[in-house]
Amino acid sequence: MFGYVTVNQKELKFREYDLYRSYYCGLCRELNRQFGLTGRLTLSYDMTFLILLLSDLYDTKDEPKTERCIVHPLQRHEVRVNQFTEYAAKMNIILSYYSLEDDWHDERKVLHLLMAKLLKGGEKKAAVDYGKKAAFIKDRLDRLHICEQKNETDIDRVSGLFGEIMGELFAVYDDDEWSGTLRRMGFFLGKFIYIMDAYDDLEKDQKKGNYNPLLPRKDDPDFESFCHQILTMMMAQCCEAFELLPCIGNVSILRNILYSGVWTRYNALQAKKSEQQSKEKDSVNNV
Repeated sequence: MFGYVTVNQKELKFREYDLYRSYYCGLCRELNRQFGLTGRLTLSYDMTFLILLLSDLYDTKDEPKTERCIVHPLQRHEVRVNQFTEYAAKMNIILSYYSLEDDWHDERKVLHLLMAKLLKGGEKKAAVDYGKKAAFIKDRLDRLHICEQKNETDIDRVSGLFGEIMGELFAVYDDDEWSGTLRRMGFFLGKFIYIMDAYDDLEKDQKKGNYNPLLPRKDDPDFESFCHQILTMMMAQCCEAFELLPCIGNVSILRNILYSGVWTRYNALQAKKSEQQSKEKDSVNNV
């Protein structure tokens, strides 16, 4: 369910993309430092966005350095870490562990079960510092699992549960002046991610008989416009909350992600569907 909250690289300046990559590499380094290679495998663009956001909002001092790594063994590259890198790494491990465990219960994916077992120690370690958030994430994923077992078709309800998870992750501090806005922003971004994931997996889930809240509407004549409208509404609410935050340093990158990057996968799917329809039309005309 991760990977949708990324940059539109074509629209970024070189220095902006280099800065973004330095935070991404910093998260990778932190996951490896705290949780080893298994932790590094959970690396996501979504949590990189969270680091960029929180670092800017709270004017956090970074610790930039250049180094080599397994992925870049020959060339030194910039790695940027701060207090939110550690936070995002631990949240990433907690969420990944419970998501993998949930995938095992839902689809019996053996690989996901093995990964969950490998992450169990890391989840316990992360939960020492963030037990309340770990319990919240587990509770909402359990509720989501129950909805999926009941084949819940209310997309607002099921996406809302994942939205609450993201809202909890974004509100790093429970009671500061920005926690409400961050929670609202994370909530609607989480709903977008869940719905986008359902839209992305629609054909696969139909073939495999997996749960997908969008399947009952798949053959509706207005299905595509419905999906586009609801996704647009979620991001409009998310962006509205974001614009209330006094972000300055990383604001151009953050806006690139929120207004363009999150739509990268959706646009790719639309291009693929358009190409398929064109081929089908040509095939009919050639008969």
